[in-house]
Amino acid sequence: MPLRPVHVIVKAVDAPVVGRFWAEALGWSAYGAGAATYVGPAGGLVWPDPVYVGVDVVPVPEGKPAVKNRTHLDLATISPAHQAELIARVEALGATRVDIGQGAVPWTVLADPEGNEFCVLEPREVYRDTGPIAAVVVDCADPRAMARFWGTATDWTVCEVADTHASLRSPRGTGPYLEFLRAPEAKSVPDRVHVDLLPYPDTDRAAEVARLRGLGAADLDVGQGDVPWTCLTDPDGHEFCVLAPH
Repeated sequence: MPLRPVHVIVKAVDAPVVGRFWAEALGWSAYGAGAATYVGPAGGLVWPDPVYVGVDVVPVPEGKPAVKNRTHLDLATISPAHQAELIARVEALGATRVDIGQGAVPWTVLADPEGNEFCVLEPREVYRDTGPIAAVVVDCADPRAMARFWGTATDWTVCEVADTHASLRSPRGTGPYLEFLRAPEAKSVPDRVHVDLLPYPDTDRAAEVARLRGLGAADLDVGQGDVPWTCLTDPDGHEFCVLAPH
């Protein structure tokens, strides 16, 4: 059975601080999970969340390299006033505006307290029902190829495919989109932000990992040692992990 995206990993030197930032930015709660800080909807920790893709902030010793992340979050808004309020709120929390060559656009590009880029979008009808995270956006060389890989690797539905972009979403039509944007920059440093996939209960994780390898995924050694998850890269080089069934 295909896998499901369950959270976005964000690496940070100070995971509690970055976790609190994202909790406040999204209007969610930060939950301690060992050394990591998991950010999900308020009201008590539910993992995996049945609707939303959470944010799992994990501690690392090294700071962010001076290159743009290849994966980032787009935040949804429902009105111009909401967009302005959200931008002001995240700036008060420590976000800074950044120029990545976006030019004159109706959205605002910012970075969290450790430099991870994200966008606060203008209101868009397509994102009205996504929750606070409109999309997990991934830069890539070939959006069509990424749609084929991720659409087969996961149980998410391919919604749109073009030469410049592609998008997927949960088959339930809830939560954020997973989007791929064509970009000229090739990968030059390890990913600071990536997606983790979870098998459904009673799924053979080893068989799923083998299936992903058959689709073009490659094994990745980041010094993880003996852990209950498997680190891989997709055909474009993006890192991701297959977790143990829950």
